[in-house]
Amino acid sequence: MVYAATAGSYPSHLTAAPGILALQRALVWLASASSAIVFIEPSPYELVTLVAAVLFVATGLRLRLVFMPLLLLLVLLNVGYSISAVPLLDQAAVASWIATSWYMAVTVMFFAMVVSDDTAARLDMLRRGLIVGAMIASLAAIAGYFNLVPGGHDLLTLYERGRGTFKDPNVLGAYLILPSLFVLQSVVLDRFGKAFRNTIALGILALAILLAFSRAAWGGLVITSAFMLALMVLTSRSNAERSRIIVMAIVAAAAAATLITVLLSFDSIAELFRQRASLDQSYDEGRFGRFGRHILGADMALDLPFGIGPLQFHHYFPEDTHNSYLNAFMSGGWISGVCYPALVFLTVVVGFRHVFVRVPWQRAYLAIFSAFLGTVGENFVIDTDHWRHFWLMLGTMWGMFAAAQHYRAIADQTLTAPARIS
Repeated sequence: MVYAATAGSYPSHLTAAPGILALQRALVWLASASSAIVFIEPSPYELVTLVAAVLFVATGLRLRLVFMPLLLLLVLLNVGYSISAVPLLDQAAVASWIATSWYMAVTVMFFAMVVSDDTAARLDMLRRGLIVGAMIASLAAIAGYFNLVPGGHDLLTLYERGRGTFKDPNVLGAYLILPSLFVLQSVVLDRFGKAFRNTIALGILALAILLAFSRAAWGGLVITSAFMLALMVLTSRSNAERSRIIVMAIVAAAAAATLITVLLSFDSIAELFRQRASLDQSYDEGRFGRFGRHILGADMALDLPFGIGPLQFHHYFPEDTHNSYLNAFMSGGWISGVCYPALVFLTVVVGFRHVFVRVPWQRAYLAIFSAFLGTVGENFVIDTDHWRHFWLMLGTMWGMFAAAQHYRAIADQTLTAPARIS
């Protein structure tokens, strides 16, 4: 079912002065842009979101009833982590991990409350900030890979893979997916000038994802793009718009194929591409390979109600879990092991229910939901527990859920209100 409301029927219910609103929107932009710089601890993102949270609390935030399941699951998830970590808190890395997990939960609630008000404007600032941050990270990765700046290759790459302003090329690739979806939407829908500029931006982001040599990011970009475009076709308001999306999507796919073909003409890129694209990586195979560890770890988790504690899995197996759902069980016992997938898949279920809700920010919603769903899939093959952008998307999703409920309530009141006689 598609819910709709008359134009202008969603009034801003904020009482803040225009200057305060402008400051709040600027803070959203700054927080989302800073999420691309995380190669140091604490990262600029942590500092910016902390300052933004304090200023937002001072100028007005709403904790809505719809957020109660989210808040409960986040608290229980981290309680489980904290209980399992008690015997290990003398280890600085474990204490830092627990503190980061609690802080990520705070950022989820922060973005949920922020996006639930002034939604369209704040989502636009979040989108703009993410694109700027992604461009900085992408250009850094490209410059490092091609050694365009002195000393940049060692700083901005890892194992001959672009990492830009991130510690890990895999995280860079995953982070760039949502900004890529945002610019792809502009490519297929906006007027020529804006679409052309975003085509250039999409090429830069796609190149950085390719040079990160992350199989999950490659597949994630393709799958989430196709999924988002399909949703855009299904929710488009006219046949002309549907046709434009389909035609431009085909053109974008052809351009991407051409870009990849050109890049693979470089021997160094082609060789690493063949290595990374192979499905028989040594660390994936065997009894203690990635997927073997998943089975052994799951069997182990059934006998450990309190888990083994954060950052301990590699003491039992050659490498980390590379599965966020399994890691929740191992790091936080049964409490976290149940609450983490409950949190993730509750968001997915509610997210699907809001796909066809007609709201002014539906376009942004489809991009964020598609990227979030892609990360949910990645959770099965990689640890995303402290990916800042994952928790940012989770909080933003819940903020949009709350805003959509309010929007529909206003629409229902408008449709059922008796006509006024002048």
